[in-house]
Amino acid sequence: MDRPLKGQVALVTGASRGIGAALAVALARRGAHCVLVARTHGGLEETDDAIRAAGGSATLLPFDLAGKEADKIDSFGPSLVERFGRLDILAHVAGALGSLTPIAHIQPRDWTQLVGVNMTATWRLIRTCDPPLRAAPAGRAVFVTTGRVQRPKPFWGPYGATKAGMEHMVKTWALEVENTPLRVNLFDPGVVATKMRAQAMPGEDPSTVTQPEEVAPALADLCMPAEARNGETVPFSR
Repeated sequence: MDRPLKGQVALVTGASRGIGAALAVALARRGAHCVLVARTHGGLEETDDAIRAAGGSATLLPFDLAGKEADKIDSFGPSLVERFGRLDILAHVAGALGSLTPIAHIQPRDWTQLVGVNMTATWRLIRTCDPPLRAAPAGRAVFVTTGRVQRPKPFWGPYGATKAGMEHMVKTWALEVENTPLRVNLFDPGVVATKMRAQAMPGEDPSTVTQPEEVAPALADLCMPAEARNGETVPFSR
């Protein structure tokens, strides 16, 4: 089996289900050792089982990116370097939808959660992973975004606004590293059958939309050493 990422280490958030889990399996199939981050330990174990079944390996890191100990994200980069000697890939797939409600009705608790996952965690992950990714032979970082940033829709304002903030940080970082081997991009998967999609569209038949396993290979491609794009928003296409 061809394993072009053999020896590389990938940090994947939102890895307990959906796109994050599917991406972790895809990267493991290509040879990367995946460090899986999510709140749900049981979900992480399921992803770990799938990775092992595919002949790969993983390390589980149960963690709430917007929880009371979110500042511990700052230790991720140094800890991974201490344990594995390197970090080659950062994939921030975790995201929060919040309540679909008018802007004037958004509750402070929901807003704090959205900012915590979609923006603050992005900033902390960039800050802690920047040094090892710059030091990697072909560091790659990819962040999952949404078309809602460019296409506002009633009741989706807080989600779209925090994702827009994430995009701005990511594209700025890409400009800052453009003269290094590190490549940084955004990925828009479109409509995918995830828990977040089910929350937003509870009456939708999930079998009628794209599955996480379908978009994972395209997302994994952005993590490959051969990926030359930088600072782009890459949409999923079949």
